[in-house]
Amino acid sequence: MKKSLPSVEHVETLSLVAMRRLVGGLVEELHAIKAEVATLRSENEALRQDNAELRLENARLKLENQQLRDEIARLKKLPPRPPFRPSGMDKATDPTRNNLGDDRTSGKLPRGPKRDKNRITRTVTLKADVPEGSRFKGYKNFLVRDLVLSAQLVNYRRERWLTPQGKLITAPLPDGVASGFGRNLRRICLALHAQGQVTTPRLTAILNSIGVEISKRQLVRLLTTDLDPFITEDNAVLHAGLVSAPFITVDDTGARHIRRNAYTTQIGGERFSTFRTSLSKSRLNFLSILKAGHQDYILNDEAINWLRTQGAEQAIVEKLKTRPTTVFADQVAFLEYLTGRGIDIFDRQLMRLLVEAGIWGTIRHHGLLSNTVIVSDDAGQFRVGNHALCWIHCERLLQKLMPAKRREVRCVELIRDLVWRFYKALKAWKLKPSPQAADAFRRRFDRIFTLRTGYDVLDKLLVRLHRRRQELLKVLEHPDIPLHTNASENDLRTFVTKRKISGGTMSFNGRIARDTMLGLMKTCQKLGISFYTYLGDRLRVNADGSKIPPLADLVSSAT
Repeated sequence: MKKSLPSVEHVETLSLVAMRRLVGGLVEELHAIKAEVATLRSENEALRQDNAELRLENARLKLENQQLRDEIARLKKLPPRPPFRPSGMDKATDPTRNNLGDDRTSGKLPRGPKRDKNRITRTVTLKADVPEGSRFKGYKNFLVRDLVLSAQLVNYRRERWLTPQGKLITAPLPDGVASGFGRNLRRICLALHAQGQVTTPRLTAILNSIGVEISKRQLVRLLTTDLDPFITEDNAVLHAGLVSAPFITVDDTGARHIRRNAYTTQIGGERFSTFRTSLSKSRLNFLSILKAGHQDYILNDEAINWLRTQGAEQAIVEKLKTRPTTVFADQVAFLEYLTGRGIDIFDRQLMRLLVEAGIWGTIRHHGLLSNTVIVSDDAGQFRVGNHALCWIHCERLLQKLMPAKRREVRCVELIRDLVWRFYKALKAWKLKPSPQAADAFRRRFDRIFTLRTGYDVLDKLLVRLHRRRQELLKVLEHPDIPLHTNASENDLRTFVTKRKISGGTMSFNGRIARDTMLGLMKTCQKLGISFYTYLGDRLRVNADGSKIPPLADLVSSAT
């Protein structure tokens, strides 16, 4: 029986059913894909959330680890270690560096023959064993640098005479001989202890091994007593620097004195450096150091302006207005004057402000810091006078941020890159200052520090730094000032090394001796003077009779 072919209508119906089934399958598959994508998105969001939480947990653990390290350091009576690495911004933006990162102007002396051939102290002629008939061809020199250390025990036999009147006369000792130890011994002890960082027990052992019979107690007396000429010269160096230097950089570090926490403040310029240790790091203490030894208190226009800028009450300002300038010999006279004006001298906050004003009036009256810019790391106690900020410390604030998300990391990297480029441009401008470019730098600064990234912590930091615009751009007004306080940190590194080796000081004389000798040593280094030669001149034991003028005169003339 022959099969009939399906009709066209039947075929179309079957096709529609098949297409509907296919479309239905595709729709179901699309819904399954959408559900799977939604599941993957939720899982991805959960993973992102977990990642952010892990980043925060990692940052918290790092902070906790640093706090534990600081606590261990505190228990060991050591200063805490900074939680961040040194910034490489200054070195990386050096205009003298080439594209390969090499520094072709490092200032290192080339290798070659030594330059001390004109200081030969002894010549020894050596004869050669030669056969007969040989011809003499002169000499071939071979230089040997050597050092001779020998202990001497000098016996001064002093004549004694009895006059007819019955008076006993004894021949005087030579100039400078006052104790049982000579000036050459004191010179080498001061040099090894201050510049060589040799502790007193080790220095005692070295001297005893050479043949000098000396105890540790006697050595400490040599290092810490009868230093009045050195102390006077160190004070004169500070005074000369504050009068003549176009800028000073300041910094401080922890110290130990009589088993108590103390602070050492460094003040230095291109040609000088001084150290002062006290139990406080307040602004009042810093101003007391800037007095450079002056003991008077002065009320003048500068003191009144200080009170106004610090927000003193108008009634207090009116009570202290004086015409002409009023000078008080010391703090006692100043307090008596305040009491007579009806001021409560037992109000600690008010008295701190008034004493600061009196000291600031003294500083200005004696011509200190007249045109000097103070460059600091933004510590509050240093924010006085004509103040500038260190760019390295400001960039370090960006480095200390702990972003938790990738977007926040990119924002921080972007801002740091902009700051590095701006800093590099400033350094290049300092080499050839142009007043016309100053406004362009200010506009560029505003564009960088008014950016808003959406990362709240970073945005708040940018607002904070933008408020310090005048201090960060102080170099546009004074192109000769540095952009950082690296010089002060380098000077303090010597003090920190000595603190790690020798610990703290246990007496007033020891503290003064340490600060004085370190300051004079650093000043000699900056002036290009041998510290050992300087000690020999001041102790009058230089064999060649070389004379070194007062360091204060060199600081004033050099700056």
